[in-house]
Order: sequence, then structure tokens, then C-alpha cells
Amino acid sequence: MKKILITGANGQLGSELRQIAVTKTQYDWVFTDYQELDLCDLAHLEQKIAAINPQIIINCAAHTAVDKAETEIELSDVLNHQAVEIMAKWSQANNCKLIHISTDYVFDGNSAVALTETAQTNPINVYGVTKLAGEKACMTANPDAIIIRTSWVYSSFGNNFVKTMSRLMQEKDSLNVVNDQVGSPTYAADLAQAIITIIEHTKWEAGIYNFSNEGEISWYEFALAIKEIGGFECEVSGISASNYPTPAKRPAYSLLDKTKIKNTFGVVVPEYKESLRKCIELLRIETN
Repeated sequence: MKKILITGANGQLGSELRQIAVTKTQYDWVFTDYQELDLCDLAHLEQKIAAINPQIIINCAAHTAVDKAETEIELSDVLNHQAVEIMAKWSQANNCKLIHISTDYVFDGNSAVALTETAQTNPINVYGVTKLAGEKACMTANPDAIIIRTSWVYSSFGNNFVKTMSRLMQEKDSLNVVNDQVGSPTYAADLAQAIITIIEHTKWEAGIYNFSNEGEISWYEFALAIKEIGGFECEVSGISASNYPTPAKRPAYSLLDKTKIKNTFGVVVPEYKESLRKCIELLRIETN
């Protein structure tokens, strides 16, 4: 029985993988968050992974607080880069498969076309810089690893744009949402399913892959879709990112091209509204 180690198990993606794991009893799942496996404890990380001794590692852990990362530079680098390197080295030395989750924030946002895996990286914030460093360290230490870049992740678990908007649209009469940052959202349940598809595929093809839902939208259009599906009355207006300054700069355009993951592993990529409906329906059930 293959043992699969999940880091960051209490995050959005980890929580969705936990849901799927219930039906995948052919694997021995080990779900860890920082209480069970502290990735910041670099000195003991290798021996703690060795004690678990997995055949597959799915690294969902990261310092994802993008604005906080601007001041928590060292912590970001430890979690997003140095810990990843240790995991990659251990998996390479111990014949363990590694899937590492990365981000669209490795790009500067100056593209006008959907970004492929070979597009030029040029991060514009600390989070993106440390995640790119993690990617590079991962591929150097373990060329057999799989890296999945994703974007705008949401779920019925954790804190995210969909849950925040759903709450605010019930509390407020009007909202302003940025309309000049374009990409595509990712329902964490779909990403979790894509990871399972990769694990269960007949061939392991190392390299970088993109995954997000289908559709090219701005955050404003995403908010409008949440309003429509959620049946909210709140008035939503689009504003420029320059009118909503944040500590970390965001890429203006980070739409990911999913051709490679579809062609290599036969991964199904749902359209974003279809997945958004599923998530909002789940949130509705949970609140009733």
C-alpha cells in the first residue's frame, strides 16, 4: 500500500484532498499540518519525513499570505523555498514521488496571452520570488518532481475570495472590486482531483504544469458570477487596482494555459462557473 504524505493538510487544497482520501482506501494517507510536521523546523525536517517514509509527497504547504509576505520575508523563504528543497532532496534520495504546488505569481503580469509552462518568469512580490526560488530548488534537487502552478484558489474550506464576497454581499449594499487583474479561479476540489488523476496515471511525467479552471475573467467578473449564482442583491462596481493599493503588487494578467496537463495526464478542467456553482451550493448547505 503506497503511503501518501500531505503537507499543509488544513489548507484549502489539503482539506479537499482529505475529502477524496475517504474514497481512496487503496492508499495509506498521512495528513500533516504544522502541528504534526513543522516545515519551519529545517534542522529536523528530513528526519521527520524519513520517520513517515512516504512513497508520494504532495506539498500543499506554503506561506500564502501575499501581503504579509512583504514583511515576513524570512518566513516566506523558509516555507516556500528552503523546506521545499529539503523535501525534494529527500524524495530524490528515497525514490519518493513529489508533487509541489506553486503559483501564477511567479509571473509579472505583462503578458497578453495565456501563459504556458515555459513562459518567462519574473515575480513582482516577495511571495512570487520565494515560490519561484522553491520551484527552482525543487527541480534542481529532484528533476523527477512534478510542479503544479495554480491561481486564485478557493474552496468551501478556509478563507478565500468566494467566501469573503458571499459574506460581504449579504452585509453590504455595494462593493468595489478590482477589474484590471485578469486570470482564472481554481476550485481546490478540481485541483485535488487533478492531483489524483496524475498519481493514478500509468506514466509519471516530471516537469511543470498549469492548472486552473477554464475561463478568462477579472476579479470584478468573478464577483459578478458569485453575485449571480449566490442570488445576492448587492451592487458590484469595478475599480482599478491603483484605487485599491495593497502592500504586495499583483500581476495584472496571469491566465494559465492548461494544454500540457490535459494532454499529458488526461486531466479534465471544468469551466469556472460550473465549479463555482458547486462550491456555492456546498456553502449554502453548510450555512442552513
